[in-house]
Amino acid sequence: MTMKIPALLLWFLLVPIPAALAQTVHFVTEEYAPFNHSEGGRIVGASVEQVEAIAHAAGISYTLEIMPWARAVALAEHQLMHCVFTAAQTRDRHDRFQWVQPLLKDRMVLLKRRGNPIAVRTIGEAVKLRIGAQRDDYSIDLLRERGFTDIDLATDIDITLGKLLSGRIDLMPTSTTTFEALKQAKHPVEPAILMDGQTYGLACHKAMPQDLVHRLQAALDRLILSGDQDRIFAAHGLSLARFAAVEKEK
Repeated sequence: MTMKIPALLLWFLLVPIPAALAQTVHFVTEEYAPFNHSEGGRIVGASVEQVEAIAHAAGISYTLEIMPWARAVALAEHQLMHCVFTAAQTRDRHDRFQWVQPLLKDRMVLLKRRGNPIAVRTIGEAVKLRIGAQRDDYSIDLLRERGFTDIDLATDIDITLGKLLSGRIDLMPTSTTTFEALKQAKHPVEPAILMDGQTYGLACHKAMPQDLVHRLQAALDRLILSGDQDRIFAAHGLSLARFAAVEKEK
């Protein structure tokens, strides 16, 4: 028995999808100020400005959406035309994505609540303390590589910060740039110990057309060479001397 396809449905099946629609890139991220966060119904931040700038420069149609970090990473890994940011390029993630970077180069610092008498001189001492982080955050791999096993996981940084300030955890990992932003926001935190350097960028689906990835990378390279990336950081109060500032406070 031959099934007849309605004429209107057949037309939709045969008409090609417009190229602009087919090549829309979906950028997904989390609430993580000052890089990517919601403000007044908009998605803003130092990384958001860079992503928007390079997408425009590359002539790429795009969408932006904020969601829990674990979901954002899963979408970029399993859904074509998705990229997650601001993602750290770890050994585990390196081959799972195509990368456009650096949106940021930074170091990780373990923070404690200001006034907490805990003194941490080595990672070996830090391993014995209670630590919290966000699900699927790059810091988890680094922490486990260094011997941390009991890590309290949350869906976003605000929850982890709340646990730190309430005493439910002793330490939380974050970038030195985010630490600077937390200070500016008057959160009572201070560095316990400085850790590794890290490069962050856009992590895009492995099968996303390479020409789009190359156009985004070329646009980011131009943004950096022109000095616009530094100007974006400065507009968000992110000092280029942030590493020295953290070392001084230790």
